[in-house]
Amino acid sequence: MGNFSAVLKTIRSHKNFLVTTHHNPDADALSSALSMAIFLKSLGKKALVLNEDPCPPWLKFLPRASWFKKAGDRQRVDYDAAIVIDCGDLERAGGVRKFIQPGKPLVNIDHHVTNDKFGSINVVRPRASSSCEMIFDLFKEAKFPLNRDLAILLYAGIMTDTGSFRYENTSSYSHAVVRELMAFKFSAARMYDRLYVGIPVGDMKLFTQVIHSAQLSDGNRIYCVSLSRKEAARFSKSFDLKEKLFNFLRSIEGIEVVVILTEISAREVRVNLRSQNSFDVARLAQQFEGGGHKKAAGCKIYEPLARAQRTICSAIRKSL
Repeated sequence: MGNFSAVLKTIRSHKNFLVTTHHNPDADALSSALSMAIFLKSLGKKALVLNEDPCPPWLKFLPRASWFKKAGDRQRVDYDAAIVIDCGDLERAGGVRKFIQPGKPLVNIDHHVTNDKFGSINVVRPRASSSCEMIFDLFKEAKFPLNRDLAILLYAGIMTDTGSFRYENTSSYSHAVVRELMAFKFSAARMYDRLYVGIPVGDMKLFTQVIHSAQLSDGNRIYCVSLSRKEAARFSKSFDLKEKLFNFLRSIEGIEVVVILTEISAREVRVNLRSQNSFDVARLAQQFEGGGHKKAAGCKIYEPLARAQRTICSAIRKSL
């Protein structure tokens, strides 16, 4: 599953590519997709980077961010081969799934342990820190030279998916990759500031209210945040609420699982999970047809918000 030779053969033998990643893209998803598009275009190929959602405002500073297009009301996309990056299953591609045509090559590049191998070509490396680390390996196998824009993109993805090199998915190899990327003389401190610092005052006030309303349970081992559509909409689009919540709540002593429930509709709730110690949230998410990593996963529950909270917390207690 780890060999890129079939991917490179597909790239060489086709001209027009659809590149996508999961909806609600984070830095790793967006950066790996844009890096792939740079690679394809440098080879004289056509590449359309399409997503269910637009580029998040806080990531628009990244090189080639303008290439990241929202699927919107498109009815058709012409392509020879599709490349899906950072998706454990095709469902994660959201509305872009409707453009995937049976019989055409479908390349699946991912690092989630729960990946269901949905592609006709699958490169799945659960031990990789990030999809950007995998794209770096692809470039190495292709003998494709890096440049400063690619270095910035790949660094952003690796840094954020490793929690600024604090999570267990950070390996000695991750640091070796970063060492090579930083030879291109961008500022790591500046990158950190663009991705993590600069919270608007209004968002910080709302953030403290959300923290205050969060619920501790099961001997303070579970920390649960529920957000209605109205509450979530109060934050500015440039504020990555979930990431800020996870970074803050995971630092609390004794917490084993952090749960964020976000209301999508009256009977649909998105659930994001993070864990400490040995708790496997990917296995938990699979109970609800979700997936992810051992310590970072997600799913959807098709119930009203309050009931969904009871459902997921009950499942966590049983696993604990």
